[in-house]
Amino acid sequence: MRTYSFVTVDVFTDRRFGGNQLAVFPEASGLSDAEMQDLAAEFNLSETTFVLPPADAAHTARVRIFNTTAEMPFAGHPNVGTGYVLARLGRASSDVLLFEEMAGIVEVEVSRGADGTPTGARIAAPQPLSLGTELPVDAIAACAGLAVSDISTAAHPPMVVSVGNPFVVAEVAGEALSAAAPDVGAFRRTVEATPALQGRLALYLYTQEGDRLRARMFAPLAGTFEDAATGSAACPLAALRLSLSGGERGAFDIVQGVEMGRPSLLQATAWRAGDGIRASVGGGCVPVLRGEVEL
Repeated sequence: MRTYSFVTVDVFTDRRFGGNQLAVFPEASGLSDAEMQDLAAEFNLSETTFVLPPADAAHTARVRIFNTTAEMPFAGHPNVGTGYVLARLGRASSDVLLFEEMAGIVEVEVSRGADGTPTGARIAAPQPLSLGTELPVDAIAACAGLAVSDISTAAHPPMVVSVGNPFVVAEVAGEALSAAAPDVGAFRRTVEATPALQGRLALYLYTQEGDRLRARMFAPLAGTFEDAATGSAACPLAALRLSLSGGERGAFDIVQGVEMGRPSLLQATAWRAGDGIRASVGGGCVPVLRGEVEL
């Protein structure tokens, strides 16, 4: 019998039972790919992370991220939460951690309170902004259960954007954001009609509310009907907004999870670099559970 410890944390929040839930296995050596996937499905959270020794000793760890159906190349709240957990466990030799992931090296900077206790983290996305295929407005409206007129194309059409993990980003009217409800059939039809999506459709809707952005993310075909906080979508959204503004740097507070009863605050930053537009996202974390799994 093998025993593996885990902890759960709420990410992008300063209070328990808010933000996005994450399970972390800080010592995952010996787990097979199939066991990691089974454990992620068992936890039934949007993501679960497994921490392994790095291939390069200059890095902190190799981190594998699984949703309920597949491994992910990169994700936001799993990196923020995993960095926070390792810092709390004393596994961080400094407050800057380097994680080896499928999408590349992810830099995680731990934040601490006045007493030195870890309070959260900020991550730098592993890739600059890339823009992919544009999606038909009527298809995206159908996926979100909205009218075509609810989708705004004044700034940009619905399109694939990525900094390591692709999302379809669409701007909507404020009232429509709260009314959105994913139509699984429409998601399937859109994926089948759009080979460029490569079988994956994670839809990130957003609207401007005062000096903040508010967002919702739906990926029902990947097992996440709705996500409470999506850092890997907040990063390309910030980068996209900066690219449209023509500025050199921008900061964006993004509120998500309101309709789920798990309000989250993601603090995203984007800047122009030599290889394109780069982005980071950060927020607070709160510990919730700890336990063991026997296999």
